[in-house]
Amino acid sequence: MRLFPLIALTVAAAAPAEAAQVDDVAALAMAIPQELIVASGMSPTTRDALLKPVDAFYGFWENGSPALLRRALSPRFVDHTLPPGRPQGPSGPVAASKAFLAAVPDLRMDVVQRLVVGDRVVSHLHFTGHFTGSLDGVQGKGQAIDFIATDILRIQKGQITDNWHLEDNLTFLRQVGIVPAR
Repeated sequence: MRLFPLIALTVAAAAPAEAAQVDDVAALAMAIPQELIVASGMSPTTRDALLKPVDAFYGFWENGSPALLRRALSPRFVDHTLPPGRPQGPSGPVAASKAFLAAVPDLRMDVVQRLVVGDRVVSHLHFTGHFTGSLDGVQGKGQAIDFIATDILRIQKGQITDNWHLEDNLTFLRQVGIVPAR
């Protein structure tokens, strides 16, 4: 997890609940896209309302914060590209985050670009870090992690209701040594 130096000093001095809030603020800052493309004619108010749960969702991926996930996802959240074994609904991202952050504790996610159209937000994501934990019985040796993903998120009534997620799992699995490199 990345923290700005000023925020890191605040975390060290804060009580546990306050530290979690500061971590969430830092995680939200990491969710800002490098490039934002908004449909013509969309008002800034509508754009901001659509992006608020999306920023919370990507903040959650930075630090696993339950508070950010509650702000982001509808209780009726559906993952339309659910991998085998992962639970449907909001508990799916919780399980995925725990496993991924255990495998790659220094996970960094950059939002390369984001498109906002209608009730959808499409994000091109870039994940980096080091495989120092374990995954599927394989212990990391510090291998560099570097892969991309794309999300199509539907936002209704201020929360994400649907996600179509596609990530470059083959690259990731080769980097951690679960799938042999060619």
